Amino acid sequence: MTGSAPDLAVDGAEVTDEQTASEAEASPQKRRLADLEQEGEIAADYIEGLLDIVDMDGDLDLDVESGRAVVAVVGDGLDKLIGTGGETLEALQELTRLAVLQRTGSRSRLMLDVGGHRARRRIELRKIATKVAAQALEQGKPETLAPMTPFERKVVHDVIAEIDGVHSESEGEEPSRRVVILLD
Repeated sequence: MTGSAPDLAVDGAEVTDEQTASEAEASPQKRRLADLEQEGEIAADYIEGLLDIVDMDGDLDLDVESGRAVVAVVGDGLDKLIGTGGETLEALQELTRLAVLQRTGSRSRLMLDVGGHRARRRIELRKIATKVAAQALEQGKPETLAPMTPFERKVVHDVIAEIDGVHSESEGEEPSRRVVILLD
């Protein structure tokens, strides 16, 4: 056993040095996933409390997507939690992120969806971005979209990044920040 660490036995199975090393590498990923799951649970508790206060019913679905916790409130009659243009939803998301920050001490990138609003909006924005990019290419000039939330701008930027001949930038200040589609 000179020069090398002994193999370990765990529950009757031998664990080699290579397995221990790979487990050590996976550990930060597992910890990050556990942290995101914890964010989702804290957020769900917070949202559940808010739903009780406003006397609304909704089921909560928790997930982790693209390196962020996702909490979806599912049910009927949740339109008041979305608000005009998703303004109330954006405010609820920020409040929920603050609740997570207060409990964990870490800033959260948590995504909140209510009644499938963000999923529907994502589909709508993909169509708009594709159409406006085609217009920019056809007319040979930049196109400016209406002001959008950070979530909406991200969706548009992602779509534009997949289209040859154009790219996008955000300009302006919140709440009037908008996406401009430019020719390459």
